[in-house]
This record gives sequence, structure tokens and C-alpha cells, in this order.
Amino acid sequence: MKIVLIGYMGSGKTTIGKLLSKKLNINFIDLDEYIESKLNLSVSDIFKDRGEIFFRKMEHTYVQELMEEKKSFILSTGGGTPCYANNLALIQKHTKHDFYLKLSIPSLVKRLINEKESRPLIQNIAENDLPEFIGKHLFERNNFYLQANTTLVCDSKMPDEIVNEILESLK
Repeated sequence: MKIVLIGYMGSGKTTIGKLLSKKLNINFIDLDEYIESKLNLSVSDIFKDRGEIFFRKMEHTYVQELMEEKKSFILSTGGGTPCYANNLALIQKHTKHDFYLKLSIPSLVKRLINEKESRPLIQNIAENDLPEFIGKHLFERNNFYLQANTTLVCDSKMPDEIVNEILESLK
């Protein structure tokens, strides 16, 4: 079984993926960590030294590798993964179990404000400008996110509740 979690940065994809992995006893893969291990560079360094276009090319290469070579896993994608290089179509060619973890702008701002340093795309954005930045970004990406086979509204939900919703939809 292949399960893929998509959504904006800070939406809880990694947290949910790890919990789901324990419940289902299926290997968990964080796409950013997978890319980092393959290239022996952090995502921040890849963005800084090689640029976003290089990162997106590598991201597509590794999404394709995972989808075609691995039989069973839970994959937490990067926030932009479904929006580039036809990655979402590639994912959906190999599984029907793709989930959009949807959060409101205020919820995302609340989560991301404390993680700015570890997030290359928002590192240099002033805290006051974060809601507008996230809103614009979501507007651009929403068309892709909403193509997921399942959308889960995650505002005010504990991780276990979200995991249980995913488990229910797999039945």
C-alpha cells in the first residue's frame, strides 16, 4: 500500500506520516529527508547553493523513483511537491491513497512562526508578512492540493484524530 500526504508546509504531514506508519506497520519516508540523504545536502543548502529549479528537478526524480520502485510506504511530501513537474499525476498513477492535510491560514501561521529558521521559503519573511505570504502561496497551490483523492480539514484536530480519519478512509 502506498499512502501519500500532501499539503502546505507546517500542515503536519511528517507528524501524521510517522503516527500512521506505527499504526499500519508500513515504512515512513519524508521526501525532504530522502532528497537530503541522496544528495548529501540539506534542503536549505540545496535551495541556497543550487536554487529552487535544481531542487524541483531532483524532487521529481526521487518522487518517480519512490513511486516506481517501492511497493509499500507512507510518503510525506514537501509543500510544493504536488505543484511541480506533474508530480501529483505521477503519484496518483501509482496510488489512490493521497491525502491533502488542509489547514487555515491562521493555523498555518501559528505553526510556522516558530519554525521560520528551518523553512527556506519563509526564512526571510517578516512575521507580520507571513499571513499574506501564506495566503498568496496557498492561492497558487490550492488547485493542486484540491486534486488529492481525499481532503482532510485538520484545523483544531489532534494528530490521532487525523490518523483515525485516514485509517477509516482506507477501509
